[in-house]
Amino acid sequence: MTRPASGSLSPQPFISGHIDMQIFDLEDQGLRALNQTLHDQADDSNQTSWEIINPRGSHAIAVGLDAPIEVKIKGSTGYYCGGMNKQADILVEGSVGPGVAENMMSGTVVIEGDASQYAGATGRGGLLVIKGNASSRCGISMKGINIVVHGNIGHMSAFMAQSGTLVVLGDAGDALGDSLYEAQLFVRGTVKSLGADCVQKEMRAEHIALLQGLLDQAGADARPEDFTRYGSARKLYHFDIDNAGAY
Repeated sequence: MTRPASGSLSPQPFISGHIDMQIFDLEDQGLRALNQTLHDQADDSNQTSWEIINPRGSHAIAVGLDAPIEVKIKGSTGYYCGGMNKQADILVEGSVGPGVAENMMSGTVVIEGDASQYAGATGRGGLLVIKGNASSRCGISMKGINIVVHGNIGHMSAFMAQSGTLVVLGDAGDALGDSLYEAQLFVRGTVKSLGADCVQKEMRAEHIALLQGLLDQAGADARPEDFTRYGSARKLYHFDIDNAGAY
């Protein structure tokens, strides 16, 4: 798999079928052995493609990775799958519990099913793709991560989001972008309500280009012109008694 230069966009993330794929049976070998084995992989390792079978909803699978490896998880996982990811490309062929890709630094995490609460929380970089729906607080306190959700998201998503981009092809729940800083939000469907200091904003040419790139990278069949952009009204950056009622 060819890797893009830092900060650039690549085609749709995927896990390739290498002939030398390493198969790891989580039921037989255990979670501690799995994560230690993946952590032992270095930038120059020739064991770059891994398939994890029998995850059976286990928690904390493939956390803290820091090598350019590909990891395919054949089934659903519990909480914090792919947390603190750096460099790795992770594909989950199922759904995930709370906190997927929490504090992610770089690389990609792709979920073929649904994601529970606070997906991509505090993420600092990389791309998280959820092909199903995401629950509440998706992208909470995001700090540079890009998140693309093919379905809907729940309430309080992008709460206190500082930077990065959240793209939603479906609908958004209550209080979207509450106390937002400089993250950019794009929603194709309806928004139940906007949170404090989050407002609809103009969609300019640079936003169309940014959104098109993310849609392409996430394998999403959608037109950027069909989205609405939301961002911060910038009234809550500093306390002002005139705005006290909005806090």
